[in-house]
Amino acid sequence: MRVYLDDNRVTPEGWVRTYTAQETIEMLKTRQVQELSLDNDLGEDQPEGYTVMDFLEETVFFDHSFPIPIITVHSCNSVRAEYMRLTLQSIERIRQQQVGGG
Repeated sequence: MRVYLDDNRVTPEGWVRTYTAQETIEMLKTRQVQELSLDNDLGEDQPEGYTVMDFLEETVFFDHSFPIPIITVHSCNSVRAEYMRLTLQSIERIRQQQVGGG
């Protein structure tokens, strides 16, 4: 499954749309998400898309078998988008250490 988190943009064809970070996290918990595209700014009084990256980082750290989807950040918030990309690098390092035994 391909999941697209955004509160405003048009959902690309072939993607399942989520509007909130929590909704996206629930989809990830199914372990069926193969691709994930994230926006950060999801409207007032809503957790940011970055929350999804925090969830993934913590989950992958504790659950060595948790599948990491292919992740794209499509947020226009350049600062938060960079934080999201850095968190993705951290997730990838965690997985490499787990696989390599380090």
